[in-house]
Amino acid sequence: MILRNDSTVSRLLRDVPIPRMFLAEQRFPDRHIDREDIEKTIFAEIGRAGMGERVRPGMRIAITAGSRGIRNVDEITRSVVAYVKSRGATPFIVPAMGSHGGATAEGQKEVLAGYGITEDAMGCEIRSSMETVFLGLSELGKPVYMDKNVYESDGVILSCRLKPHNAFRGPVESGPCKMMTVGLGKQKGAEQVHSDGMDIIAKNIPTMAKVTLGTGKILFAIPCLENAYDQTMMFEAIPAERILEREPELLKIAFQNMPSILVGEGDVLIVDQIGKNFSGTGVDPNITGTFSTPYATGGVQVQRTCFLNLTPESHGNTLGVGLASAITKRIYDQMDTNAMYTNCMTSTVIKSAMIPPILWTDKEAIQFCIRTCNRIDITKPRVIRIPNSLHVGRIMLSEAYLADVQAGRWPGLTALSEPQTLEFDSEGTLQTSITE
Repeated sequence: MILRNDSTVSRLLRDVPIPRMFLAEQRFPDRHIDREDIEKTIFAEIGRAGMGERVRPGMRIAITAGSRGIRNVDEITRSVVAYVKSRGATPFIVPAMGSHGGATAEGQKEVLAGYGITEDAMGCEIRSSMETVFLGLSELGKPVYMDKNVYESDGVILSCRLKPHNAFRGPVESGPCKMMTVGLGKQKGAEQVHSDGMDIIAKNIPTMAKVTLGTGKILFAIPCLENAYDQTMMFEAIPAERILEREPELLKIAFQNMPSILVGEGDVLIVDQIGKNFSGTGVDPNITGTFSTPYATGGVQVQRTCFLNLTPESHGNTLGVGLASAITKRIYDQMDTNAMYTNCMTSTVIKSAMIPPILWTDKEAIQFCIRTCNRIDITKPRVIRIPNSLHVGRIMLSEAYLADVQAGRWPGLTALSEPQTLEFDSEGTLQTSITE
């Protein structure tokens, strides 16, 4: 039997140098709302917008909760529940996540529990079902569906995050309209929204949202926007009749407050962790540049990207591995292909589910990416390392960047340490921390 350390690949990679790297800080505007202030902020915002009168005593109010790892999502959801109760109405929470959670009611409830959204913690019932009601056809001829529990309620409050999407560009991307059509449409609705491809989805979402809004079930939306540090930045209560008008305006604000990797380009990007709690595709391509379609662009420009770990919150859903140049066997061993393929079948974007080269260790995955770059000085590669795509305030850069960082080439970027050799244990697992 050939031992893994004696494999041809391992021998070819053994002498590939990994550059010394230094810690760096990226500074962005940090206006935010502290967790302890979220409830009073939400109460005040709903009052400011005059939405309170839409929640009347005795009403059964559905509150949406999605599958993304939104900062403070448990406290945000609990605060909306508290507001509904304060008006004398009866709230219940509905998982609004299309086909996520393995496209099962139990799986979607489990996703919410992973974010701390449980009946005990929220103080209300969670009604999870994949059953839908057909609402009608959009002006483009697409069938529109709504979660049956939501349809049978007396009104819906859309609680969600509003941000740029990771695979297309349009007047509305990820936000209330997507929550209505994909999230509340469950498996059927999500399939219809995506069925024409990512070049048409920007038209399908708003036209299908019009049908949902036409039911009169949506009372208002209260999306949150986050700053570049993945902190809750603002809420805005939007009456149902203004969602299609106001969401595009808020999307511009979301774009302006996105983080980025300030150096802009390099040879190799190392991502310590990927996961559904960071992005639907494991990493946010708006940061990493690893887009699954040609209908969106941006992010850092590199030749190779490697992913090292999967978050527990992903429950084995490794959707997004196809965007990497290499992954570790650790990620491969955690794959739940049923969950991953369900997602890509629904979205019709299969690139995210393709399995890239699998390397035994963190060290070999990094060396593989360096080794396969073209037209670089392999002894001085430009390597960028981030903990994940949501938290890029503190990163690592290879020594090749140091002189330019010290010279102030990139405003907002500061070196925090001298270059150091990355440490790996005897199994090739990366030990040098970014966060400490």
